[in-house]
Amino acid sequence: MSNLEQSPQEIDCHALRSGAEVEILEPREVPLGGPRAMTVFRTLPQKQRSLIGAWCFLDHYGPDDVKVTGGMNVPRHPHTGLQTVSWLFTGEINHMDSAGFKATVRPGEVNLMTAGHGISHSEILTEDTTILHGAQLWTALPDHARDMEHTFENYRPEPLTAEGWSLSVFLGTYAVAGQSSASPVKTHTELGGAELRLEPNTEIHVVVPEHHEHGILLDSGSLEVNGHELAPRDLGFVQAGCKTLHLRSGDQPVLALLIGGEPLKEDILMWWNFVGRTHEEVLAFRAQWQAEIGAEPGDASEDRFGPFPPDTPAALPAPALPTVRLRPRVNPA
Repeated sequence: MSNLEQSPQEIDCHALRSGAEVEILEPREVPLGGPRAMTVFRTLPQKQRSLIGAWCFLDHYGPDDVKVTGGMNVPRHPHTGLQTVSWLFTGEINHMDSAGFKATVRPGEVNLMTAGHGISHSEILTEDTTILHGAQLWTALPDHARDMEHTFENYRPEPLTAEGWSLSVFLGTYAVAGQSSASPVKTHTELGGAELRLEPNTEIHVVVPEHHEHGILLDSGSLEVNGHELAPRDLGFVQAGCKTLHLRSGDQPVLALLIGGEPLKEDILMWWNFVGRTHEEVLAFRAQWQAEIGAEPGDASEDRFGPFPPDTPAALPAPALPTVRLRPRVNPA
């Protein structure tokens, strides 16, 4: 997914150390395009927190009636220095990228695209999708991997299940009630991700890596995390040092996403769809993209973002740069 904000914020991300057991991150609404656009609910990044492990972006959307909003139809756009992670609850999206990968994103399957040095891709609703509901996440690649070749992986996890709950682990390893699941999908820092479903008045303990930070996004229902109640669309953050997440549903069934990872001990600069390290680097990414798609004069000889079929919609140009130097945003200590 592209970040379609016309004035995207520049973000310099640092790992946070907070004393709060569960920190509640409330979403902000972001329309994807014009007045009939689908609205997404963004909980990462924000002023309160920029990263959970290497997770640096989280948009949650739907259930969305695509006849009303048009849904998600995002033409070709660029990425650098990150991995995109797509997870759907309802609906389907066709993915195509400049590395030649094509896939249909379906509920219960993770699609992970590694941008590395640079890639461009499009995300278009399938014709038979009427309701779209899911999440789009990005992870920042560490310095040793951020210039790697692009890759794409698809994986459908087999859910862990027992009376009152199910857990589908699409990244990393989690365990509940003596059952464990490990995803084979490759990441470049330690990461975890899973879909959680709880029947009403169900209590479980999820065993998690103690050195990871954790986030629980509540899609629907009522949920307590370590005794702290989340509202729908909230993201609850738990700092590293926790071995077990104590989750309890209320009188409604719960649908939630669990993410986590080892703290990323690197500063990253994020603007629009680019993850870099410096102001000058991000400006160079933008200039290269604009030159490659013919939106602005420049040297397009590198072809960082790759070829695309000529019969596809026009590429998405980058927003105008801010008039000041891209500046750091530091997580509170």
